[in-house]
Amino acid sequence: MRALKWIGSILAIIVLGGALVFFGNFFSKNSSSNTTTESSKKSSKGVAVTSTSDSSAYKTVVKNGSYLVSKARGITVTNNANNFSTQSFESGLLNFSKSQFSTSKYVFQEGQYLTSSVATNWLGRKSSTNPDGLNPEDNGKTDSGRNPMYLQSIEEQDFMTQSGSDLKLSGVVLGLAMNTQDSYQKEEYGATYTQDISDADRIAQGKTIAAEVVARYRKISGISADTPIYVALFAQSPDDSLVGGNFYQWTRSTNGTSLDSFTNLSQTTVVLPMQEGTSNNKSVAEQLNTSFNNFQTKVENFFPNVASMTGQARYDDSTLSGLNITITTQFYSETEIQSFADYVATQAPSYLPNSANIQIRIQTTDGVQALLVKKTNSSKYEVNILGSY
Repeated sequence: MRALKWIGSILAIIVLGGALVFFGNFFSKNSSSNTTTESSKKSSKGVAVTSTSDSSAYKTVVKNGSYLVSKARGITVTNNANNFSTQSFESGLLNFSKSQFSTSKYVFQEGQYLTSSVATNWLGRKSSTNPDGLNPEDNGKTDSGRNPMYLQSIEEQDFMTQSGSDLKLSGVVLGLAMNTQDSYQKEEYGATYTQDISDADRIAQGKTIAAEVVARYRKISGISADTPIYVALFAQSPDDSLVGGNFYQWTRSTNGTSLDSFTNLSQTTVVLPMQEGTSNNKSVAEQLNTSFNNFQTKVENFFPNVASMTGQARYDDSTLSGLNITITTQFYSETEIQSFADYVATQAPSYLPNSANIQIRIQTTDGVQALLVKKTNSSKYEVNILGSY
């Protein structure tokens, strides 16, 4: 019975999709109150930047009063059924960017150089009708000898420097999401099959594709020969995985099409509570798993309607960098929501680490009712009540 509840909670998380970013966002957690448009710094083209009181958040670009969205947003090879991977890719790429481009010096801009039509062609298979495809040609095979789709998606992030009312491109970060497993059909509307991609093939293909993408970006108008271009490679999780994928390598091009040596990244995502005999049973998270279980017991003893509690923890080089917890329950009044959220906020510091960003979502079948947020090196949880009866 407990296993069924646990599975149900996972499905509930998936339904949320992209509504909440997994381990943070470019905006502060109180973006409605801390982020404003600097109208005094508009350019003649109607471009402005936001300001924020959160030093860990980027200022962002606004054009003609609207947020400047990516020109290629949402373009993927196929619909990715693993929302954990999607969230890990987006939030992980932003965290990588912060390690290269300081939030105090640079302004964040959604990708404006890769268009949706170009991205669609690049993500397709190479063929006589699509010579720009970065995925290999279809060799006609339908068994393990077929050429899989290696590249799933591309995400571009632009980093600007501001001088008065002018914004100048000072760097580009590209995320390449590489498949670890490719899903395909032998015939239209037929059964779906999966083809595993070895680590060696994924790594080799990722390096080849990264070099080609940088060479193509150098030809795009607005990107100079010496604009720094960073490429971060991400390993997608299979569709049925309960954890998101991880970034595993990155490189940089500072001039022309040459690339620096690839640098390995060590990231691990762990599902809590850890299940015995699964690949998630990482020794790096054993202590956190014990604390999580104790916290879960405390919460369940306090409130009778708790159905389940699950979490995802991300580690960078064995250091916890983020924790996302979802508590699924049922409420019958707004006072229950407030009382329960306040109790969780007071108990969490006794069980959960202070060294990482933590988000706790309290949800019902009607959606998220409360969001608790704690920043790194703080024990104070900010309580936001979202549900209303």
